[in-house]
Amino acid sequence: MFRILVYYMFATGHHMHISVRSISSISRRRPLSLTHRSSLTSHGVPIDVHPEVEDALANGHPVVALESTIITHGMPYPTSLEMAQSVENIVRSTGSIPATIGLVEGRVKIGLQPTELARLASRSTDPVKLSRRDIAPAIASRKDGGTTCSSTLIFAALAGIKIFATGGLGGVHRGGEKTMDISADLHELTRCPVGLVSAGVKSILDIGRTLEYLETLGVPVVSYAESNDFPAFYTRKSGFKSPWSIDDPQAAARILYVQRQLGMSNGILFAVPIPEKHEVHGTLLQEAIETALRESEETGVSKLGKDVTPWLLKRVGELTSGKSLESNIALVQNTALVGGQIAVEYAKLASGHQSGEDHFYSGFITESSSQILQTSKLTEYGSGHEIPSPRKATVVVVGCAAVDITSKAEALIRLDQKSTYPGKVSVSLGGVARNIAEATHRIMSESTENDASTLLVAPIGDDEFGKLIRSMTKSLGMRTDGLVPIDGWQSAVCNLLLDSHGELQSGVSDMDLPHAWEADRILTILRDHRPQLLALDGNLSSDTLTTIVTESLKMGIRTFFEPTSVVKSLRILPAITANLPRSTRSVISFVSPNLIELAQMYQHARNTSDLMSDECWWNAIDSFGLGSQFRADLAQLARKKVSDTAPDLGTLSFIADRGIVQMAVNLLPVFQHIVIKCGKLGVMVVMRQDRTEASAWATQRSNPHHRYIVTHSPTSDEMVVIQHFPPLQVTQNVALNTTGAGDSLVGTLLAILARDARAFSSPETLSRALDIAQRAAILTLQSPHAVSPSLSSLKPT
Repeated sequence: MFRILVYYMFATGHHMHISVRSISSISRRRPLSLTHRSSLTSHGVPIDVHPEVEDALANGHPVVALESTIITHGMPYPTSLEMAQSVENIVRSTGSIPATIGLVEGRVKIGLQPTELARLASRSTDPVKLSRRDIAPAIASRKDGGTTCSSTLIFAALAGIKIFATGGLGGVHRGGEKTMDISADLHELTRCPVGLVSAGVKSILDIGRTLEYLETLGVPVVSYAESNDFPAFYTRKSGFKSPWSIDDPQAAARILYVQRQLGMSNGILFAVPIPEKHEVHGTLLQEAIETALRESEETGVSKLGKDVTPWLLKRVGELTSGKSLESNIALVQNTALVGGQIAVEYAKLASGHQSGEDHFYSGFITESSSQILQTSKLTEYGSGHEIPSPRKATVVVVGCAAVDITSKAEALIRLDQKSTYPGKVSVSLGGVARNIAEATHRIMSESTENDASTLLVAPIGDDEFGKLIRSMTKSLGMRTDGLVPIDGWQSAVCNLLLDSHGELQSGVSDMDLPHAWEADRILTILRDHRPQLLALDGNLSSDTLTTIVTESLKMGIRTFFEPTSVVKSLRILPAITANLPRSTRSVISFVSPNLIELAQMYQHARNTSDLMSDECWWNAIDSFGLGSQFRADLAQLARKKVSDTAPDLGTLSFIADRGIVQMAVNLLPVFQHIVIKCGKLGVMVVMRQDRTEASAWATQRSNPHHRYIVTHSPTSDEMVVIQHFPPLQVTQNVALNTTGAGDSLVGTLLAILARDARAFSSPETLSRALDIAQRAAILTLQSPHAVSPSLSSLKPT
């Protein structure tokens, strides 16, 4: 079986129009990959996926399918419309997205617009009742129609929706052993890997034979209750038992997830009893059912096929003076609630499966599902069962994901005139956090640690740019479960103007969304994953940064701050001020400013935020024990050439003349490791180490000839380490794009630190880390992409 590949056509703001292959083949085909989208447009059956449903499916958010026959044939108007609206609202209350499925003018609607819902409920177009056999004729005739359990299962599975909530399942009719009157719903459960949440089967049916037939078909039947009593629609107990029972949504989600991982193509019936307070009319209703059944035999209605059930339900309603309708609404609302809860739990489990594809095929285990079982981290479930646990992120990167519109002028063009220029325009993904996350992802993808992963956490707008960010991120093989849509906002967009050398000349940056994003959702993700490393970019607001840093310190998570720009570099300082008195070490573990950002942060910390008058700052500076020997070593280091292979770059005198090292040392009380990006002059690392942590630096002495200084305090275990790393030789002189080189360096360092938390704790591992990080920056420098795809070829060790 294959899933519908859903995406927005950017030219419209309405339903997405796609075509699918023959519906009869869904039990035999695997889902198509995202790269096959364009091949769908030439095929037959029109299907419209509601934008909200499409977005949820694309991002792994919980979705609940809802049938529409109950609207078109099951309840009188306007009760049918009110019921449908209430059920959708109940699904939303759980955090899931409702997808009511129906047929409008020959188009299958996976998720109905309010006007379409009202149209079907009013029955003004005489909608037909759709089972599997009716789908093709109804579409060809451009009919309206309500989907039964069977056809809803088909379209839910086709779209990749894993939960379907309804009232009652069809089954074996009474006397079915003679008439062979068996609902198509039962067979559809053998073809569609969907969890069907219902109040059992309709009590007008032969419940015993229905359960026997489901057993023959191999469909799991699970009572969603404290006991394994099987419910009978209007009553909580039918007198029959289910082979399995559960009583919470997590257990139901785990069962569904196990089936997915095994590649099993059948569905599951979760039988949910009607709420107790609505069962009071059970005896009266059962008597009415028996009367209606008897009348159907006497009048010949029992031989009318698909029209029997609507007639019986209507007659039961008449005999009970509407009490059956009240109970019917109550049980449908209850299954919607349970279905939404299960969908939420299932989405949490499925979020760890990065391919985003469900395996819909008729075999039991395929090569693909076998690989999943071999590579996934397993946890126990019940007695003798194992399921893959959700994949926790090792590195979480929080900040901006943006669309970059880059304009690069042709050679010898002056860009200081009010005019347009010939050149090339491209659209790509950008944003500092996104670039860093991609670089980390590419480096970590080569890691031998199966459970290592990178999660980008960033807000996106409810616009076409947001959908583009999500789809392109997924196409890179990256996780998208950290991309959070924010209603009413435009996604971050950066319009860059580069000269012919790839140097940034000017641009317009619309980055209001990350700055306005509040911390609540970030904290939820952070608490769920508890990563080894948390990277933050300067696009976040000071308040958000303060909240996140405070929580990270409580959880013992190391933080890496990328200043992003001169102005934004200062946003981290309030977080430091708020936490400095409570921190026994530097508040921020790593920071990566360039030379200008370093100077700005130092000046502001000294003159504006008054950090350097804090007692904690003074105590830390005193503990370093810096004296005349340090000054002598620094003067000797400053006389060293920037690069032994490029003498035209001059010496390192700038580190003393411009006070680079002095400013960095003064920031060590708040930043433990400072990685200074010096552009063509290389990288300078300034950090504090502790002898008690068995740092390899404890056995080292200053060696300016080898470009490092190590100070040992006579009064404490503190060490200050300073090392310069010359720029690597570039074989290609032309820089295609300079905007993402620094982000690639930072992302590479994150990947290395995730693999080896002590990578900065010895001269050998630090040198190796900076060598790989600088090579990553060069690859991006020579690439037209914000992050070079070639980073995937670099090894983290």
